[in-house]
Amino acid sequence: MTDLTRRRLIHGAGGALTLAALGACSRPSGPTELTADNGFVESTDPRVTDLEATRRRPGQRTVTAQLNARQVTLDLGGVTVPTWAYGDDIPGPIIRASAGDLVTVQVNNNLPTGTSVHWHGIQLRNDMDGVPGLTQSPIGVGASFTYSFTAPDPGTYWYHPHSGVQVDRALHGALIIDDPAEPGDYDVEWIVLMDDWVDGTGRTPDEILATLRASGGYVGMDAGQGGMKGMGGMNGGAGTTNSPSPSPSPSPSPSPSPSPESSSSSMGGMGMGGGSIMYPYYLVNGRLPSAPVTFTGKPGQRARIRFINVGADTAFRVALGGHRMTVTHTDGFAVTPTAADALVLGMGERYDVLVTLKDGVFPLAVVPEGKPGRARALVRTSAGQAPAESIRPAELDGHILLGPAIAPAESSRLPRRGPNRLLKMVLEGSMNPYRWTINGQRHPDVEPFPVESGERVRFKIMNRSSMFHPWHIHGHTFALAASGLRKDTVILRPMQVMYLELQADNPGLWMNHCHNLYHAESGMMSTLAYKR
Repeated sequence: MTDLTRRRLIHGAGGALTLAALGACSRPSGPTELTADNGFVESTDPRVTDLEATRRRPGQRTVTAQLNARQVTLDLGGVTVPTWAYGDDIPGPIIRASAGDLVTVQVNNNLPTGTSVHWHGIQLRNDMDGVPGLTQSPIGVGASFTYSFTAPDPGTYWYHPHSGVQVDRALHGALIIDDPAEPGDYDVEWIVLMDDWVDGTGRTPDEILATLRASGGYVGMDAGQGGMKGMGGMNGGAGTTNSPSPSPSPSPSPSPSPSPESSSSSMGGMGMGGGSIMYPYYLVNGRLPSAPVTFTGKPGQRARIRFINVGADTAFRVALGGHRMTVTHTDGFAVTPTAADALVLGMGERYDVLVTLKDGVFPLAVVPEGKPGRARALVRTSAGQAPAESIRPAELDGHILLGPAIAPAESSRLPRRGPNRLLKMVLEGSMNPYRWTINGQRHPDVEPFPVESGERVRFKIMNRSSMFHPWHIHGHTFALAASGLRKDTVILRPMQVMYLELQADNPGLWMNHCHNLYHAESGMMSTLAYKR
């Protein structure tokens, strides 16, 4: 047995469910390892390479890139921080290819510890998924590893480590897969990465995780002063969590009261909990709101904006002052064009929008849901003075769109068929102790969710906590059973029950987890495991 498979010790799972048994879940038969000897498809299984061979085609183009993970000092716009990054800037290099291309990325690890790279949202081969201990061994200190995979689907994706809490540093970047058949009916394109930031301000993400585990409660920080304080162990009972009620971001004048629609659809209005950490800074493309990045265009042009939430613990609401947005894609898949004043993105989610640009200088406002603070960029189409940093666009409190309210384009729907298997997942947690579970268990001691190739799998996910959880399944997309919307990351609200449907067509061992980094690292991860 290899060292990699020895690390896969988790509780076992029963066999496949029949249609007649869809109302019940299989139960474990005892401890087991996710190995070929125990009937699972490992990342080294020939099925993985055989499937990749079918994705490749004669004359396939190869796109190459290199990421150099190392310790750096970055200027966020007047604030200098030591951190880890893939280069001299934040975000990391944009990697761009077309659907069907072979993407080959050499990762050189000059960090003081092992690392990896996960290609978020890509339905790629299992051995390239970048999860140490499951699909590969860590990239050791001073070592290199080359990821090579066919990118089958166009869309807005991103990359980041799947090693500890490294994603809460500057180790992230956009991965854009273009559609050669898309008409491209826009004039300019902007990529917008929204982030919560603490590294180098006096505490590291590892220290924050240690504080949460040791004392529970919420972690608050004083911007620019390196301070960190526990905000009290709020509810020690398993199965429920509570959210703080921070003061809203300052505004030069009273903001209009949210409409009933925005109150009911925004996460803050639903009391969803803003995560566990009050960050000192929030960034757009690595810049503080006092030194924002500027996107330029001309009046009347159509801009395609690709929004990516790369934050670790924060959902963001985003709006472009003076403009309405039309959502065209989410997580890479086309949707029925839907107009909105503002969007809410959970961690790991992506939305593409089209905007017809007006004449002037406008704030692209990004605010953390349920937390104080702000981030922003500027959109400039003509000369003029930039709006004050404190301006809060009225669009933030207008028609606010959440993913489940969007209908898919017909081309994005899964083929209609009934489920072969029902898998039930109960999400629970507490703040003191800081503990997050799936079906009452914590990773790595969580029963795997078994599937077989060719099945249509239905997940029933029950969020029994007072926190929202952005749920992500590696190597696949799923459809929201209620609407058919295709996604790979979706927000589950507190006490919400959601049904997801997935086509089991990518064999291997795949992570299935909350994309709140600190929830995942405190237990809310599991494995989708293909049976041989």
